[in-house]
Amino acid sequence: MINLSTQNKVLRRSSRKLNYSFLCILILLISGLVLLITFIIYRSHRKQPIEELAKTNFRRFQLKANIKWKKHGETIVGGNGRGHKLSQLNEPDGIYVDNQQKSIYITDRGNHRCIIWKNTAETMTEGNGQGKKINQLNEPTDLVVDQRNKSLIICDWKNRRVVRWSLENPLDKQILIEDIECQGLMMNDKGDLFVSDHERDEVKKWKRGEKEGIIVAGGNGRGHQLNQFNGPMYIFVDRQETIYVSDYYNHRVMKWFKGAKEGIVAAGGHGYGNGSKHLSGPNGLIANEVGDVFVADSENQRIMYWPSGSKEGHVVLGGNGHGTESNQFNWPMGLSFDSKNNLYVSDYYNHRIQRFSVDEK
Repeated sequence: MINLSTQNKVLRRSSRKLNYSFLCILILLISGLVLLITFIIYRSHRKQPIEELAKTNFRRFQLKANIKWKKHGETIVGGNGRGHKLSQLNEPDGIYVDNQQKSIYITDRGNHRCIIWKNTAETMTEGNGQGKKINQLNEPTDLVVDQRNKSLIICDWKNRRVVRWSLENPLDKQILIEDIECQGLMMNDKGDLFVSDHERDEVKKWKRGEKEGIIVAGGNGRGHQLNQFNGPMYIFVDRQETIYVSDYYNHRVMKWFKGAKEGIVAAGGHGYGNGSKHLSGPNGLIANEVGDVFVADSENQRIMYWPSGSKEGHVVLGGNGHGTESNQFNWPMGLSFDSKNNLYVSDYYNHRIQRFSVDEK
């Protein structure tokens, strides 16, 4: 009996040791699982700002395929005649829709100022007038918001420069690029700046933090060859850094893949005209998610849609002669769109910004 009792005690001790060991292992496993879940959550939160920034800087590229807009637009800025009041515009040119701040930025070219429109218009340069001081502009043509630095980057065309103006500190202004006849610009998700030089017939890229730009399209003299431009105007850059350029006097839109030595014709390219294969003085442009091109065909008073790889386009807005009606333009220039895919057009000689809502039918 004594031996049996001793044996039972030993078995109970062994059982307790096994239970203790099992409990320790279970606690270690649970702790490891908690650490793993914590790490995964941490990593996902670290990536989110980068992804959101990419969406912010490339919101123009989010235009969906097969979008249709209502044929009649709504005047959201201007439309009160040519003038310098905040309710008026004077030859508006570039447009930038900031979905994050729910604001629209406009280069009010003839008034030598930039307008910020939310529910009402606000000016950044009222009272400064035309000039070449750092707080003045001379016929600005295009603009983009730098979300990293909370600033506005502006093509100051007649002053032959690109400037940065802080959106937070009105005294913080600087010249980024000098001696350039800038017409259009765009920024990629890395903060690199792409700028068209109308005089030198080229597009250059300035990497963030660098002072010297490199030619990424054109730069082979003025002409009509595939590696040349004749008055490049607006540009659009997609996520792969494919560059679309409105080649004004060649009446075409050129598409340059990253690293290419020459471009391909994405729209027009059949000389001056008003047919479905023609463009006449193209300006603002947008490429959607599949590479289709929408372009302001200024002299034909219309917005054209060119499917990727197509030899001819289709009129999607305007095309009803120049005029002041809601389905007409008088020299459409800049194009942009918001997060709902509504299209914005700067109607240059009507001194207004038109918004065309998506047609849900």
